[in-house]
Amino acid sequence: MDYNTISIKSTFTSPFESSPRADDENSSFRKPLSLWPGMYHSPVTAALWETRSKIFERLLDPPKDAPPQSELLTRTPSQSRTTILYNFSTDYILREQYRDPCNEVRIGKLLEDLDALAGTISVKHCSDDDSMTRPLLLVTASVDKMILKKTISVDGDLKMAGAVIWVGRSSIEVQLEVIQLSTDVDNISETVALTANFIFVARDSTTGKAAPVNRLSPETETEKLLYKDAEARNELRKLKKLEQKGVENGDKNRLDLLLAEGRIFCDMPALANRDSILLKDTRLENSLICQPQQRNLHGRIFGGFLMHRAFELAFSTAYAFAGLMPHFLEVDHVDFLRPVDVGDFLRLKSCVLYTEFEHAEQPLINVEVVAHVTRPELRSSEVSNTFYFTFTVRPEAKANNNGFRIRKVVPATEEEARRILERMDADSMVPKESN
Repeated sequence: MDYNTISIKSTFTSPFESSPRADDENSSFRKPLSLWPGMYHSPVTAALWETRSKIFERLLDPPKDAPPQSELLTRTPSQSRTTILYNFSTDYILREQYRDPCNEVRIGKLLEDLDALAGTISVKHCSDDDSMTRPLLLVTASVDKMILKKTISVDGDLKMAGAVIWVGRSSIEVQLEVIQLSTDVDNISETVALTANFIFVARDSTTGKAAPVNRLSPETETEKLLYKDAEARNELRKLKKLEQKGVENGDKNRLDLLLAEGRIFCDMPALANRDSILLKDTRLENSLICQPQQRNLHGRIFGGFLMHRAFELAFSTAYAFAGLMPHFLEVDHVDFLRPVDVGDFLRLKSCVLYTEFEHAEQPLINVEVVAHVTRPELRSSEVSNTFYFTFTVRPEAKANNNGFRIRKVVPATEEEARRILERMDADSMVPKESN
């Protein structure tokens, strides 16, 4: 069976019952409950998790005394490459599941699918094809970069594809592309609409310690170039960790400049610049109890669900701040700092961290979302995830509003100023376009 290309069909039927579809070759198969933690997610996420389970069924119930993988294998990028097909042009139910108010694809739902696809690809790469060894636990460590190159319409078919492009000792980088297929029968074309890079880390499923992963051998010139670029990004990430102390240890002038205008807001609000706004006045927040329907194959809350919720809060924050419909541009960075469990009380807090006016026709709104796992009974709160998104304003919305303006965001505290500088410095070290 070919697991490299997965065609998606919309479905609202229970996976535990026989499917009414006449063309479903597995219609009489009643799937065990353990295979369907994602039944409440998108059809793509559900299909990916089913595919992952079929390929590696031992992941669901490994022998208790199974030893770890004894010998690392060498795999090629093509061995992990997986493609998802969205038949929007013929499946109107699937199209409606992904449609947003602007007749484009809902980015939040796409984030869930991207995370599920990246996870499936990393599992493919790390399998040793030996049912007698215990499987690795693969955890999303971060999303290094995600760039929307063009708007994604639901009127045309869509393809999502990706592969492992780099590995370290216990880390893996997966690159994904979302490709819009042409709706013109006479001129069939493919356009890359979005690119994303996910970083996974491997853990021993018994000890929880970092575990080595299979090696990667790029074959084509393109694969070798992607590997080289990913290696450079890995070195850059290490450098950024070392340089994060730079803001703490110095550059007091930059901090003072950022804080100067904020102090006027706090001390002399009547004299403050009306084209600026305090960071704290851009904040939004929501809370939820994490439910079993939001878990992944490992029983933890699905990272794609967290990104989906963070994106929608960030979008709302940008909307309330600008006063016009935002247009998503990038996921600048996501860190998965600790797992989130079923039953956890999760609080998502957002703010506009800073704005940019380098291009007057496309001002940028940089939004931070921080997720906290809160335990009222222990009077504790821990950061589980940090998300950074960039938006601008939709051109048609701006054209219909002559009084449109984006305010400058200023910090009121030194802690806020440090967060702004750290994020600005991180963004300046990474080019806006990447492979």
